[in-house]
Amino acid sequence: MNAVEIESAISDLAQQPFDPAEFSYAFLEAFGNKATTIKRLRSGTSNKSDLGGVLQTNNIHIAVAEAGAVTQTLAALKASPATARAKAKYVLATDGEMLEAEELESGETVACKYEEFPDHFGFFLPLAGITTVKQVRESSFDIRATSRLNRLYVELLKDNPGWGTEEQRHEMNHFMARLIFCFFAEDTDISPVEGCLPILFRK
Repeated sequence: MNAVEIESAISDLAQQPFDPAEFSYAFLEAFGNKATTIKRLRSGTSNKSDLGGVLQTNNIHIAVAEAGAVTQTLAALKASPATARAKAKYVLATDGEMLEAEELESGETVACKYEEFPDHFGFFLPLAGITTVKQVRESSFDIRATSRLNRLYVELLKDNPGWGTEEQRHEMNHFMARLIFCFFAEDTDISPVEGCLPILFRK
């Protein structure tokens, strides 16, 4: 999975009702773990958590916390002998209201409302084998914007299949370019939204 696909999967997860029993597996699946890997974790074959969570060797130790106990649960994950034995790179705790995580080698942390954790998905990209640098992590919002535009493009073509033909593709791409400009103009106060609408539909 690439970063855009991961962002999309993580955003979908955050929008669904929180399921304590499924969160850890859904989180790992969103970062590209295969069904066989998830199955082994579910069965306990490869899950060596000593805190009733999900521990993936050389990757992450996740635990669902009691309400209001996210910080304490994260501390327990960090102190867990199993975390050290499995050489986990990350620890993550959530109660469905808040989410906290730490990258153990650097000590870098994330603490946010549960529904906002996709804003920090760049922090977790190494879980998918995507090596990141600071600049990539800081461009998480750009990647999220790219993902949203890709979804819009796909949905527009679903509803208007003719727009994807060779004859119409140039016009479709031109429309998307105008849309991107309007989003930029709105965010930077170059032009109010009303001023951008004629640009979208101008021939």
